[in-house]
Amino acid sequence: MEKIIIFGLGEISQIAHYYLSKDDKYEVVAFTLDKKYIKEDSFEGLPVVDFDNLEINYPIIKFKLFIPLSYSNVNKLREQKFLEAKEKGYKFISYISPDAFVAGNATIGDNCFIFENNTIQPFVKIKDNCILWSGNHIGHHSEIKENCFISSHVVISGGVIVGENTFIGVNATVRDHIKIGKSNIIGAGTLILSDTKCNEVYMNKGTKVSRVPSNRVKL
Repeated sequence: MEKIIIFGLGEISQIAHYYLSKDDKYEVVAFTLDKKYIKEDSFEGLPVVDFDNLEINYPIIKFKLFIPLSYSNVNKLREQKFLEAKEKGYKFISYISPDAFVAGNATIGDNCFIFENNTIQPFVKIKDNCILWSGNHIGHHSEIKENCFISSHVVISGGVIVGENTFIGVNATVRDHIKIGKSNIIGAGTLILSDTKCNEVYMNKGTKVSRVPSNRVKL
């Protein structure tokens, strides 16, 4: 059983603790955070320890890290903490839900969080520090570069390359053999049919409110 320290005290870190606690391969022993942000001594019944001095009481030879931070600032915070922990010498786990399908020859990097009902087809490469929420389709021969966040029910067709630090929102669709630039934001429900450049934002317009109020609609 591997002993794990989770970085962060937010909702995703709490969710990570929930999943890891139900997996007999892992034992979560503590949470960690930058000292200036620590406002409580414990979280989910476990100690909260200062990240700057983490290795003093949790040496790198005995403990591994899991950093399931969100997509804030196009995933830059998660990238920063991943690199800082790597500099300290820590190794990482990647959590893959037993309810995800991952082809035998697909590869998944360090510190990835793969939720249930993801379909990861043959020859897919998912690089370090990526989060794939539930229910996505990652088509054959696609590559998701480092530090990406893929929301739920995204369709990434075959042969797609998703650039580093990209966020893809719920129900977005990417056509086959597309190249997504670095640090893109692809909003919910967006359809991508051609290559994108770095730092681009694609947002689908939301449904407009009806002029007829709900108390006048007959269902």
